[in-house]
Amino acid sequence: MPGSITVTRYPVTAGESEAYVLEVTLNRPDKLNAWTASMRSELVAALDAAGDDNQCRAVVLTGAGRAFCAGQDLAETAAIDPDDHAAAEEWINDFGQLFRAVRGLDKPVIAAVNGVAAGSGFQFALLADLRVGHAGVRMGQPEVLSGIPSITGIWAMRGILGRAKTTEFALTGRLVHGEEALRLGLLTRLVDEDRVKEEARAEAARLAQLPPGALALTKGRLRELDDAGLDEAIDAAKKVHAAAYATGEPQREMARFLSSRHR
Repeated sequence: MPGSITVTRYPVTAGESEAYVLEVTLNRPDKLNAWTASMRSELVAALDAAGDDNQCRAVVLTGAGRAFCAGQDLAETAAIDPDDHAAAEEWINDFGQLFRAVRGLDKPVIAAVNGVAAGSGFQFALLADLRVGHAGVRMGQPEVLSGIPSITGIWAMRGILGRAKTTEFALTGRLVHGEEALRLGLLTRLVDEDRVKEEARAEAARLAQLPPGALALTKGRLRELDDAGLDEAIDAAKKVHAAAYATGEPQREMARFLSSRHR
């Protein structure tokens, strides 16, 4: 799906070097920026290119329209054959590649959470180093409501929320608004809705002026703290999702959800 993301460069002052902040925008506003495999592939390519470019000193992640990312496009995953275990595993591998592309960046990553961030879109926001949002955002892990087990979501949430709140989010599927998200640490900063992207870019520009070597080494150590946890979560998700899809329950629940939306 070409054009499902857009990238914009913003020149910044970084010593005597020419530098820029890269803003990556998920661009399916009519679908609340819910992603497909091809969209994630575009995103990984853009993030890898940013990581390889020394002039890129920070990255802003955001969404077009009124959402950050509503997670997986259910129209795609509802079609997975219950007997096709490889398809479920490939889907998880796809997310593993995306998550590692974000985490592998040695430069600061700021999420401008402009609207709903749900499911894997919520997890994606949590991978950012800092998250700027507004009071009206909704954030959470509603996958269980569509018959999808929350596995990588548990890993993404637990470091911020702790076990008790992670359990609540994973089992209830509830979404929280911006003020509660700030209190829980899901957001770093709360600003007016019309200033979310502006403030995220400003924070990225501030971080772009810091010594890049120190930032890279600090981020490297932060990664080391839970890299093994991500690897374990991806492996577990392959097994759990293959078992879940083999029952047909996720496909039935997603088909029911999609049907209700078209009534």
